[in-house]
Amino acid sequence: MEPKWLAWAKQIQAIAQTGLTYAKDVYDIERYELLRQLSIDILSEYTDIGKETIKLTFAGDTGYATPKVDIRAVVFQDDKILLVREKIDGAWALPGGWADIGLSPSEIAVKEAKEESGLDVEPVRLLAVLDKKFHHHPPEPYHIYKLFIQCRIVGGRAAGGMETSEAGFFDRDNLPELSAQRNTTEQLRMMFEFLDDPAKEVLLD
Repeated sequence: MEPKWLAWAKQIQAIAQTGLTYAKDVYDIERYELLRQLSIDILSEYTDIGKETIKLTFAGDTGYATPKVDIRAVVFQDDKILLVREKIDGAWALPGGWADIGLSPSEIAVKEAKEESGLDVEPVRLLAVLDKKFHHHPPEPYHIYKLFIQCRIVGGRAAGGMETSEAGFFDRDNLPELSAQRNTTEQLRMMFEFLDDPAKEVLLD
């Protein structure tokens, strides 16, 4: 579970953002602005991130507050799973990233797999929809849902991309250092359960 201070900061920010979207009264707007500043102060106090950066990213959204969506492509070959090495931290992750406006979850999985691994894939099925706060990721200022979509290879060649330096296949007993912000060992083991049992039901939360 995520730290309580982080959960509180997220909730305060969401209340403030939604309130600022619909408030008309000048005093209500002022109160919501104070709430938003409080969420910024909490994150600044417990992290190394500066207040201006937090304000521009975490507290810079407008409109009704909703979770972000992270989509990961799950690709197996010869009982091994496809991972890509992230340039940002040198660790490994399932190909994927934020959902883009105008593209479906399956289209995102296909796009990210091509851009990050060089492989052409097609979607097979949804494996899991997980709330990031219930898993062992480092603290994250956003509330994030993670969608894992199994895909099959239809072409291409394994290679790095703009955000990745290389791509490779790994068996469950020899996983490399994982990019914990993006995926955990526990989650990859969950994915291998679908390789063992193709009839396994979709995982939720």
